[in-house]
Amino acid sequence: MSDDLLTYPAAQEYLATLVPQREKELQKMEAYAGKMNFPIIGPVCGYYCYQLARMIKAKSIFELGSGFGYSTAWFAKAVRENGGGVVHHTVWDEKLSDRARRHLTRLGSDDLVRYHLSEAVEALGKTDGPFDIIFNDIDKEAYPASLPVIKEKLRSGGLLIIDNMLWHGRIFDKNDKSPATKGVHEFTKQITSDGDWIVSLTPMRDGMIVAYKK
Repeated sequence: MSDDLLTYPAAQEYLATLVPQREKELQKMEAYAGKMNFPIIGPVCGYYCYQLARMIKAKSIFELGSGFGYSTAWFAKAVRENGGGVVHHTVWDEKLSDRARRHLTRLGSDDLVRYHLSEAVEALGKTDGPFDIIFNDIDKEAYPASLPVIKEKLRSGGLLIIDNMLWHGRIFDKNDKSPATKGVHEFTKQITSDGDWIVSLTPMRDGMIVAYKK
């Protein structure tokens, strides 16, 4: 009987109850994302990113794909508590960048954030590293090509966090040959077969890989 209760939706709902109360501005960002059907990592994964950043005392974080700043807010919170540093926010869209700046200013984090209006991997390649954490949430078909740049820019002992690694269950569909699904599969194979990484996939929300660079 208990096995029947352990479902994916039930696990996700339970995990959400374990996240501490968020700042009102973060809650507003969550509400906006829900209203606009805008994909964000959500409070469970956001809090997980915050925890990881605190654990390794991260002070330099680069986000590949930042949306309107929800993940940036969690990373900036950690960096502030770690004594200061910088979080790099990258998006193509100027309106998203402006919205992120407004939210992060209200959260008191704008001074820790550097904004890039650019293709994310290109921006990473042009920015001096190394970084303590790189967070990857770009278009999934672009995941495989991003790994060599990430590996070059991440410090030894640093963390790579990759979102959407269960890809809404599409990775289990053998008939799904779409570029995005193929990108997730290829990236997963690349990083798990590379001896320079220690890799785990956590089935929170849409799946997050956390990879430790040796």
